[in-house]
Amino acid sequence: MNGKLELLRELPDNRPPIKAVIFDFDGTISTLRQGWEEIMEPLMIEMITGSQPASEELVKEVRDYINESTGIQTIYQMEWLENEVRRRGLNPVVHDKWWYKDEYNRRLLDIVNTRIERLGRKELDPDDYLIKGSREFLQVLHDMKLDLYVASGTDEQDVVNEVRVLGLLDFFTKVAGAPERRADCSKEAVIRMLMEEKGLKGAELMVIGDGKVEIRLGVEAGAITLGLASDEVKREGVNPIKRERLIKAGANAIVGDFTCASEIISMLF
Repeated sequence: MNGKLELLRELPDNRPPIKAVIFDFDGTISTLRQGWEEIMEPLMIEMITGSQPASEELVKEVRDYINESTGIQTIYQMEWLENEVRRRGLNPVVHDKWWYKDEYNRRLLDIVNTRIERLGRKELDPDDYLIKGSREFLQVLHDMKLDLYVASGTDEQDVVNEVRVLGLLDFFTKVAGAPERRADCSKEAVIRMLMEEKGLKGAELMVIGDGKVEIRLGVEAGAITLGLASDEVKREGVNPIKRERLIKAGANAIVGDFTCASEIISMLF
């Protein structure tokens, strides 16, 4: 399936033209945060167990939760962590969800900022942190005069900065991330805004993402949904775990990267 579009559900022939496209960002367009799971897993285990060794069962439970929760606001993942620390009683030191989120962000941003610094020194090109074909696909959609949006679970100031660093800011009408110190869902908010304020209906909206959250929200709204089953290390090809997750979420179609942009455009437009 490398570079190929997998159509799961036929689109109705009489559907209206797509007017706006919502993209998830991390893992869908950008790989600046690739490896975030390897930061979150040890953090969760450390906070749950304190100084005690972690059982295989606990490690599996944490890993499964991270896998299942991909795409939701980070604060909800940290809320789960706070509840687990309290419930298990292994660690006498219990913080609130915002403390855990701050600590997770601190650890993750050490890696992200190092990557951004390498870009600043011209050691790497911005396209080295993009899913293959992303920039070209965004350019095509932009040239078609579609309104393009980013809706991310990453903190808004960080995702705006990362969109800018990768040279993509001019493509988007709006970049929305998690609001500061609030647990609102940016993905749901952008869909609601487009439907309520802009008057878009169902299939006039398209949602593209690598997580089940945005795909399910898109399905519930009646939008066209494209699951991006990306391999974030190779930046091309299909991640089979993501593919299964996105199929279960109800995606209309699956693709591993944007190198088959012409196929996507033919299917949709």
